[in-house]
Amino acid sequence: MVTELGHVTVVFAGQSESWAKWIDHQVRAAGRTTTLVRWNPLRRPPTADALTDLLGAPGRILLVIDDWYERLGAERFEAWAAVLREVLPDVRDRVAAVSVTAQPLPAEVVPLAPVELRGLRPEVARARVLECAGVPAPGLLVDLRRGPRFPDDPPEVWHVPRRNRRFIGRTELLERMYEALTGAGHDGAVLALRGPGGVGKTQLALEYAHRFAGEYDIVWWITAAQRVTARTQFADLAPELGLRDAGDLAATIKAVRRELDRTARPWLLVLDGAGDPDKVLDLLPEGRGHVLVTTHRTEWAAQGETLQIPVFERRESIAFVARRTARLSTDQADRLADAVEDTPLLLDQMAAWLDTNPAMSVDEYVSDIRDGSPDRFGHMPSRDYPESFQVAWAKLLNTLREGAEPAWHLLNLLVCFSPEVVPVRLLQTARHTDLPPELAELVAEPSSWNSALRKLSEITSMRIEYEQGPRLDTQTVGTLRMHRLFHRYVRYVQSPEDAERHFAAARRLLVSADPRDSSAPGNWTRYGALIPHLEPAGALDSADEDVRDLVLNCIEYLRMRGEYDDGRRLSRRAVERWRETSGDTDRAVLVAVHQLANMQRRLGRYAEAEATGRETIRRLRAATGVRPIELIRAKDGLGGTLMALGRYAEARALFEEAAGTAAVELGGEEVPRTLTVRSNLAMALGLQGHYTESLALHRRIFEARVELLGGKDALTLNSALRTAWMLRLLGNYREALEIQGHNSRLHSQVLDRNHSQTLHAEHNLALCSRRVGDLQFAHAMMRGVRQKLLRRRGALHPESLLVSCDYAMLLRQLGETEEARGLAEATATHYAAQLGEDHPYTVGARDNVAVIMRDSGETRAALELSRQCTARMEKAVGRDHPWSVGCAKNEVASLAGAGEREAAAAVGRDACARSVRALGENHVLTVSLRAGLALDLAALGEREEAEDLRRDVDTRLTALFGAESPHVRQIQERHHPYWDFEPQPI
Repeated sequence: MVTELGHVTVVFAGQSESWAKWIDHQVRAAGRTTTLVRWNPLRRPPTADALTDLLGAPGRILLVIDDWYERLGAERFEAWAAVLREVLPDVRDRVAAVSVTAQPLPAEVVPLAPVELRGLRPEVARARVLECAGVPAPGLLVDLRRGPRFPDDPPEVWHVPRRNRRFIGRTELLERMYEALTGAGHDGAVLALRGPGGVGKTQLALEYAHRFAGEYDIVWWITAAQRVTARTQFADLAPELGLRDAGDLAATIKAVRRELDRTARPWLLVLDGAGDPDKVLDLLPEGRGHVLVTTHRTEWAAQGETLQIPVFERRESIAFVARRTARLSTDQADRLADAVEDTPLLLDQMAAWLDTNPAMSVDEYVSDIRDGSPDRFGHMPSRDYPESFQVAWAKLLNTLREGAEPAWHLLNLLVCFSPEVVPVRLLQTARHTDLPPELAELVAEPSSWNSALRKLSEITSMRIEYEQGPRLDTQTVGTLRMHRLFHRYVRYVQSPEDAERHFAAARRLLVSADPRDSSAPGNWTRYGALIPHLEPAGALDSADEDVRDLVLNCIEYLRMRGEYDDGRRLSRRAVERWRETSGDTDRAVLVAVHQLANMQRRLGRYAEAEATGRETIRRLRAATGVRPIELIRAKDGLGGTLMALGRYAEARALFEEAAGTAAVELGGEEVPRTLTVRSNLAMALGLQGHYTESLALHRRIFEARVELLGGKDALTLNSALRTAWMLRLLGNYREALEIQGHNSRLHSQVLDRNHSQTLHAEHNLALCSRRVGDLQFAHAMMRGVRQKLLRRRGALHPESLLVSCDYAMLLRQLGETEEARGLAEATATHYAAQLGEDHPYTVGARDNVAVIMRDSGETRAALELSRQCTARMEKAVGRDHPWSVGCAKNEVASLAGAGEREAAAAVGRDACARSVRALGENHVLTVSLRAGLALDLAALGEREEAEDLRRDVDTRLTALFGAESPHVRQIQERHHPYWDFEPQPI
């Protein structure tokens, strides 16, 4: 049993929680019992009894001295100072102190001779703590990497705005936040701080992140008001976790989530200013970490615990105002707080105003706020804010206009951008001609520029962050955050003339910052930073061609990054607004429409994409003076949508029209655009089952692209991939494998290993390898491709479904029947949900399921499903399409398995004839159908015809593949051949 003298009580103010926990851990590791006592000098009465009770804990008292005393007003500080002078001498023999502040210590605690812990190595700090606690140094060294991290050591990964040194109070709220996030039973926790604007949600989250930083190894702050910004900043965490940017933003986000889900390192993620949770749900990991959200939306209650954040308690308001400005009495601070209903944002701004206007009577100011009207100060009243808010802001803005003109002009420009992260660096690097004259010289002179920003920060409570200047000898403002309420009010009161001038300047600045190449990864950070400002700056309402090009480049950036949902929203808004002012055939409108259909198609919203494409063509045909390229692009885009919908004949007709027009208007095979349309035509021919025609066209395009673009251009590589794909479908497996092996290596060299086209190349290489019998290589390659696609795109993306469909049938061939069936069924279900039950891909995927069912002995069920698929495929693509013939081949096998040999022979004979018409006598589908027919005829006793067919089959198969081919061996083993459906990439 440990005596009272061996016990140590650690007393600390709430803001020093991480220090107190570290100290507590060191004392307990040395073998002593401890008690942690948190106290709040703002809430406790400054009396001798209050401090005596606090110091009456058992054993030795160890006080953690921080700078809490700086957070008190003069009157309250003097009261506490008197208490310290009275009480400390009586307990001096039981009390020791450590200091964790860099601020000068008040005279009242100097007699305690606090031991400084900041700036020391952890082992030295530990020794000093134990000495102060009266604990003999232990004989054994303790591993300081265990337990809480030394608070002077920052988290391994840290991205949080600087601490607000003016933060005060809120102790109980912070304790409730800590309990909600770390309470028993929480493997991971989401806490939403909810409340109206101005109550201090962001500051509370910021204080929590700093105060409890010692609890985490990873702390990451995200500005979440706009989805694109939130996703970009979340992805920025990737390199900090040792992950590489996958190019596709969604893939990078998934990689970060996966790492946070599985890491043992404690982490805190802050989503500041989040709106609709559905827009950021994919940023919420499920690991053993904490997510802290600030929001005004009630929907966050469904994601975790919510904490309603109130305005200040009156004593907090008084303490805050008294600390913010020294010239207020307690009574004046009380009346000021009452005038703005204890709203922290307004209290901060009003106290700042009083500091910058020392000649103004405090009582008169409070009276103006309480009883005044905004129109008295030259501002139009608004029903969106309480009158007291408007009066406070009206006086503030008038002060800027009359006494700090540079800051006033700067504020008028800043509110033309998004308030979350105002692009200060953009202004600093601007050309003089892009800025209003009154701001051009201000920006050119760093000292004047920083002075104006500091003035704005002091008066308006805008948060500024400093960073190293370009010459490394100066600190300059790097980022600035403005409260949305104040941002909206300033925009509301701007005169039309000021607004027009400053918004035009804001758009010029954005245009100047446009790298004008959204395909280059080096420019992606810039585009991610520009997009949040398009709407606030009025870019979508501008008729200026350069501004519209900026918007189009941002849309293309979203497409390149795989952000199709945001791209769809932005392109739709651009189309709606530009069409009103510029008509249907304006160049920018048509490019935006093309991108809109592109995004819809990539999201699987095919009906919407078709409607967009058809409406565009209708408008273009009805208009006069339309450039040929616009109609070519519109037909090409609609053709792509129709291919995805399985309407291959319509798609082919559109591609043929577009290709013909392109050859006449743009030029023949020496023009890249013409080649692109012709490539789409070749794909449509392949989807119709015209493999020979498709191959011939792909080969011509490949040769033209080599001549025009070189052998390593991405388009040339795509043509080689398509050529190998068609060769494989025609049964030329060896030639296809040779071409695709080289093509796949070039893709890895030229494009990123995770690029969509590289993955298509590797997928085709796996399919070629499977067809020549190298099943293990095919399995390893296809499994890797599928895993990458699942991480990047998710299981429901068309690219993922395509590979999953093929992978299921490869698993079946390898004997993994149960896994193959589960994957085949899931793929068919997903195709049905996206494309409908009658789409060829749905039908083909279900036919694959029927093949696996037959393997599992479900003979009658497999036959019934196979019959349905055959009928549906014939209806979807025609009886002579190779897919219809393939389904019939599987129906034959099902009939034979069910003992219906006569029906099998009849269906097989008909399918053979159709296969000859579609693919020729020597295609593997035709030959294998004849092999199956031979088996059925032999079972029916028609041995002579069966034997003739058998010899013909052996001869043709050996000529095609060689005697050792797996196809030959399978036929020789008298197995009924099957066909598996392979969806083609579009």
